[in-house]
Order: sequence, then structure tokens, then C-alpha cells
Amino acid sequence: MSAEETFGVGGGEPYRVALGSVTPSRISLHRVGEPHASIEMDVGEWQRPANQADVTALDGASGPVLDVGCGPGRMVRAASSRALPALGIDVLVEAIALTVADGTPALRRSVFDRLPLEGRWSTILLMDGNVGIGGDPITLLQRCRTLLAPGGSVVIEVDGDPGLLDESLYTAVTDTGEESSPFPWARVGHDAIEEVAEAAGLEISGRWVADGRHFVRAGRASILTAVPR
Repeated sequence: MSAEETFGVGGGEPYRVALGSVTPSRISLHRVGEPHASIEMDVGEWQRPANQADVTALDGASGPVLDVGCGPGRMVRAASSRALPALGIDVLVEAIALTVADGTPALRRSVFDRLPLEGRWSTILLMDGNVGIGGDPITLLQRCRTLLAPGGSVVIEVDGDPGLLDESLYTAVTDTGEESSPFPWARVGHDAIEEVAEAAGLEISGRWVADGRHFVRAGRASILTAVPR
């Protein structure tokens, strides 16, 4: 994915603006061509320690843990606090700088780049709607599958709209009006993820709701049933 297609960059650089804000900041995602926001994201919440809903993603997890699209690193810190070896990856240099400022391990990488421990990650996190990265959730989950260790799992935060499956171009806009260049993004509901995971060679092994947020856990399917793209 090119720099122009990355979440929240280009134009008025809203993601960079939000990360650098001294006050809690929000970003809204707008589907290109539609005036109203489709998704609201609380960047200020990402900059605080992981909350009770966040840490349910680590319940029963084993390390090493890979947080894809780690932002300022709250989930990497939460994993480390549970004595789980963990690494965050993000494509935005400002996000990585905020993560590593206190020694939390993170790399400026795309999930599609060559990564450490290929095929040996026990837990992969796709928090905050990051199943939308790249606008193609099947391809993203196929990549996660190659990164997993045998018996490993991907924890995915999904949309509360059960049947939603949307792959579109979006722009990100701050609450002060800075707008990004368009980038591909996807949204997957908590029922629709079943078919998406199956197409990626994964199967859902657990589901839960925490503070109104929906999560699933998926592992490698025992019989590969990936759908040709």
C-alpha cells in the first residue's frame, strides 16, 4: 500500500494531527462521495492505557503477540504487563515514535512487509477496526494466517452491525476539519466475519462483547476452504 493509500494521511494529515494533539481528539471516517460520517474513532482513547474492554482481547492469549496497526502502542503495553512478549507494527512514523518513547517494542512496517517471527506468532491483534486495513479483509486475514504459529489465533474487533461487509474508499476527518487523502478501508460485521474468515482459511473459535464492542477469535481452519478471489 502506498503512502497515499494509508489510513488518515495525505491532505490535511488528520491522523498525524490527532496523534500530536495535546487534548483528546477524534477522527471520523467518511465513505468517499457520502457527506455523513460512517465511523467515529476516539484517537484520545488509543493514547490512554488499555481499558477493560481492550484487555479482553488478551484473556487466554499466549505470546508472542503481534499488534497490527498498533497506533500509540496501548495493546503492546497491555500485553507486556501480562508478561507476554509483544511487538507493535504501524506504518506511521508518529505512531511508532509514541510507542517506543517508553521502550515499548514496535517497528514501522506494514503487515504485508517481511516481519520478524513469520509463522511463529501465537496471537495477532486486529483492534479498533483494523480488519479494515487495505480495504480487503480476506487478503489481510490470509496474511495473518501465514504469520500465525500452529495453534495460534487472530483476535479481531468487528462491527456491531452483524451482516455488514463494506469495502470502500474513505477519507479521515478530524473534529477540527483536517481531511486525509482517500484510502481503501473495510468494515466487517460480527456475523459477516464468519464467511470472510472462512475465505481466508480461518475458522471462528470464540465470540464476545465487551462494553458494546464485538470481538472474535479465529485460528487456522482444520480443512482449508479458502474461496478463490
